[in-house]
Amino acid sequence: MGLLRDATVAAFVAVLATAGLAVPETWSQTPQSQCSVLSGKPCHPSFCGVFHRRPCMPYYLPALGEDLRLTIVSTDDNDPAAANAGAANSDQAGSDSEMAGDHPLDSIGAMYAALRACWVPPPQDEARHGMEYTIRFAFKRDGEILAPPRVTYASHDAPADVRDVYRDAVNAALKRCTPLHFSDGMGGAVAGRPIAIRFVDNRSSENANSPQ
Repeated sequence: MGLLRDATVAAFVAVLATAGLAVPETWSQTPQSQCSVLSGKPCHPSFCGVFHRRPCMPYYLPALGEDLRLTIVSTDDNDPAAANAGAANSDQAGSDSEMAGDHPLDSIGAMYAALRACWVPPPQDEARHGMEYTIRFAFKRDGEILAPPRVTYASHDAPADVRDVYRDAVNAALKRCTPLHFSDGMGGAVAGRPIAIRFVDNRSSENANSPQ
């Protein structure tokens, strides 16, 4: 119906223009109007060329500043804490180059993989089954974190000491992971862009911190 209406308006405007009559501004340039060579101004939000055979359609660019979102789920099958039981965080991590690899990260997927590789959940005797913890932060072009991460969500029924345990685990993961080694193009694309990481602990747990 919208296209039929716009086509009707365009035809009527063309008749008025051919007859030398004034065309009302509100008719010739509505926010949803199709482009026309008879238009006195560019149509919204783009305009067509003279040789464009079909009505032009708006081209919307992707929204800028949109969050990048990553979810990291810890399960019994992929529990790095169990594989590294008894080791200190610094011993688990190794060097930054070992965690991120020698080649620069050149895609969002590669960045996500590097962030997942850095995550070591709390030991099961300090963990909480079903715990969720979400942070939001941004990188600089050189792979450093722009500002301290902000906690945007933590399971409401988790005690304060459990939240502190996960906060420390998240801070340790970011510390061992950064600076990430971005390629020049990737660094420019991701710099300043908000990144939200949601950590979910679905490992089985028998300690007192587990919800009943």
